[in-house]
Amino acid sequence: MDSFLLQVTAGLANGGIYAAVGLALVMIHQATHHINFAQGEMATFSTFIAWAMIQAGVPYWLAFVATMVVSFVAGLLIQRIFLKPVEKAPILTNVIVFVGLLVIFNAFAGWIFEHTIKSFPSPFPVEGMFLAQYFSGHQIGSISVTLVVLLSVFCFFRFTPLGLAMRAAAFNPESARLVGIRVSWMLALGWGMAALIGAVAGMMIAPIVFLDPNMMAGILLYGFAAALLGGIDNPWGAVVGGVILGVLENILGAYVIGSDLKLTMALVLIVTILIFRPYGLFGKPIFSRV
Repeated sequence: MDSFLLQVTAGLANGGIYAAVGLALVMIHQATHHINFAQGEMATFSTFIAWAMIQAGVPYWLAFVATMVVSFVAGLLIQRIFLKPVEKAPILTNVIVFVGLLVIFNAFAGWIFEHTIKSFPSPFPVEGMFLAQYFSGHQIGSISVTLVVLLSVFCFFRFTPLGLAMRAAAFNPESARLVGIRVSWMLALGWGMAALIGAVAGMMIAPIVFLDPNMMAGILLYGFAAALLGGIDNPWGAVVGGVILGVLENILGAYVIGSDLKLTMALVLIVTILIFRPYGLFGKPIFSRV
């Protein structure tokens, strides 16, 4: 029983990371109706920035906040410089831009920080203060940080005028323009927030998987599966999907399929969802008149 509970608690910690990545993907999809394939590489590059600051002697939490700010600004600039010119371009053009960004961030991460695997420090104690037999200190800390970020995003979109304007711009850009909302800038702010959330996910997962330019490749796949499972147009569905996926991955990996096939399970889940329920568990089917 203890072994099973350990797998569940570890799954909850991983699921929080998948939820954050899935939420970032959903935010970009709501704004552009495209999937940002470079989300993982952007998060990795942000984590390298935090690592460089920590190595230079900057306190962890100051580096953490500074990385969030830098990531937000970088996400905003990426939308203005690379995505705005192709807003009305064909889908394939946007996909090529996303893939290009993926390659650029991956190459620059390796060029600047090298391809050697690096250890990333955790600011949390080794042993957890709550249910220490089931949760490590980093697991409790990462779950707490992820919850704070997700709740902050919820409050921002639910209770602030800017958040409501961003939601309006994402759901109905034409109507939003008619009431004076600057839709293009709302999309840029959405990119900034998605980059910020991705950076938090990267900094929380780096102490577990170690840091290298390809760190987030598998995590992005899990995040994509979480977003599809919950509903690619439903932010909170993506959060629930991430938690479900994290727990399911650990239990199946420990007792059914083994650790070598856990990433394959995510791929199988993605294909299954796309075939049988493409709008996810909490999404709504969209019908259009032809």
